[in-house]
Amino acid sequence: MMAAGIVDQDVTPVQDPELSSFLLRLRKRNTDNVAHKQTVDSFFQYWDRDREGEVLMKNEEVVEQRRGKASKLTNHFYDMVTDFYEYGWGSSFHFARMFKEQSFAQSIAQHEHYLALKLGLKKGMECLDVGCGVGGPLREIAKFSGAFVTGLNNNQYQVDRCRHLAKERGLAELCSAVKGDFTKMPLPSNSVDAAYAIEATCHASRLEEVYGEIFRVLKPGGSFACYEWCTTDHYDESDPVQKKIIRDLEEGNGISKLYTVEECMNALRSVGFEVIESEDLASPDSPLQDAQDPWYMPLKGSYSLKLENLHRWRMTPMGRWITDTMVFGLETLRIAPSGTRKVSSLLNLAADNLVRGGELNIFTPMFFFLVRKPASAPAEGVAVGH
Repeated sequence: MMAAGIVDQDVTPVQDPELSSFLLRLRKRNTDNVAHKQTVDSFFQYWDRDREGEVLMKNEEVVEQRRGKASKLTNHFYDMVTDFYEYGWGSSFHFARMFKEQSFAQSIAQHEHYLALKLGLKKGMECLDVGCGVGGPLREIAKFSGAFVTGLNNNQYQVDRCRHLAKERGLAELCSAVKGDFTKMPLPSNSVDAAYAIEATCHASRLEEVYGEIFRVLKPGGSFACYEWCTTDHYDESDPVQKKIIRDLEEGNGISKLYTVEECMNALRSVGFEVIESEDLASPDSPLQDAQDPWYMPLKGSYSLKLENLHRWRMTPMGRWITDTMVFGLETLRIAPSGTRKVSSLLNLAADNLVRGGELNIFTPMFFFLVRKPASAPAEGVAVGH
């Protein structure tokens, strides 16, 4: 049931997956200003009711409404932010353990290689990337392992970008992209050797729905590895400050509801998976913390004059302020479509609260787990709702 004032809209901004320039992509969107503005308005209407005060602390009804529209909400979110993500972060839309001797690009690639190693990927295997973005991880994992990787994504623009970038970089023979909802995968049962997800399945309205589909498409004995976004044991939902941080983190990343680590593990077991290992790699208690900077350091920024920090200036508070000022000017001059500044501000909200959540250790973007579908299991998992 829709709340008063909310109007569901099926709109898609004008986008060209072959354009490489951020400015050219904004200009392309501006050829249909109305469609872009409708996409922005359709997304934000789900977040206007519980920003502050008593409604925030008792927002169960609002959260349920967002969960009911999670697929549409996520689709609108990535229609808005994909170009910003590529401009400011790169083609792998995820965090990583930031080892001190490594560059940002090396840390991102190593984070992806870790999953390939845990899954035992090799030439001749078929692997599924669940929620593949524009394909940065699947291209890297395909190159690293030799396995054929298929990306699944419900956002047509990202699917088109994924295909274009694979072809442009000579990797079309090792990877592909399929348009589809990861809670209703357009794939046969028992069809893939392995699967992984990197900070993507958190967009599901209920984790059991996506985990159950992964269980279904895996061959018996196949494994699934994941970096999941979760709230940690340190999160106190009754604390107004902490709840505001998590709620704004959800809005800034287009997530209808973040789950706890315990809920994540329960969801995996409920659909039939055997847990092989699990660990919060962002925890201060996890191994090798002394060898790392915090995972959120690219967003928090550093005053160090190291060349590496200059390379990632767009991610920092100053870089994000410059981008925000730039898009404000472009929108004012009608070079960028209406609502572009609002999207930029949304991503700043996301960045600020990711840092706060990380500093308080109430949120992790890399709760790692490796699970297996039993060799004797039927194709279908057992779906259990939260």
